[in-house]
Amino acid sequence: MKKKILVVDDEPSISMLIEFNLKLAGYEVRCVHDGEAVFDMLKPFRPDLIVLDLMLPKMDGIEVCRELRKQNNAVPIVMLTALQDVSDKIAGLDNGADDYMTKPFSPQELISRIQAIFRRVQSLPGSTEESTYEIGLLTVKAEQREVLIEDKPIELTPKEFELLLFLCRHRGKVLSRQQLLHGVWDYHFLGDTRIVDVHISHLRDKIEKNTRTPEYITTVRNVGYKLNIPQMNDSSLA
Repeated sequence: MKKKILVVDDEPSISMLIEFNLKLAGYEVRCVHDGEAVFDMLKPFRPDLIVLDLMLPKMDGIEVCRELRKQNNAVPIVMLTALQDVSDKIAGLDNGADDYMTKPFSPQELISRIQAIFRRVQSLPGSTEESTYEIGLLTVKAEQREVLIEDKPIELTPKEFELLLFLCRHRGKVLSRQQLLHGVWDYHFLGDTRIVDVHISHLRDKIEKNTRTPEYITTVRNVGYKLNIPQMNDSSLA
């Protein structure tokens, strides 16, 4: 069956360009032109992915992201923005977007990023990797997509979970930002590594006791990040 993509943009020329190219690539596409219309389309269309403009009437892209995640809807979101300010892009990621692109953009690059997201999502259920990782007081269950600290569940966004799972599979190894970008976002071109930094920061907020002196995810200066296996002692087991 064709994957379904919902395009949300209030500029008809942009919507038509995206729709034309996505249909050419073999996707089923629907277009809406304001944020509120997204929620009207969720049940009848059931999109597999949403291409979402940041600046929209009635309800902007950030609000749409936030509401979808509040409803525990994990549909992948690629956010589009005409704004060059990094803080606007980070705001999209902060509120649940999986990726962002700045206008003007190449339709082929958009398709490549969408394909990367679908490849990644499809690869998870049949993975032959370990199904459970126990690292210090951290437990990551790949098949159930669950994360626990001291047996208490931690809520992660889909992208945060995939990043943590990738780090677990390469625990103890120093991974460059570009390696993480390729491994988690599946980009086969030079991407914006700030995406990695934003998600690492959010992961630390959720799994570290002290983000200033992280036990699990440490920064290797001028290289990237490493997932450590903390040394357990009597006080940590108390």
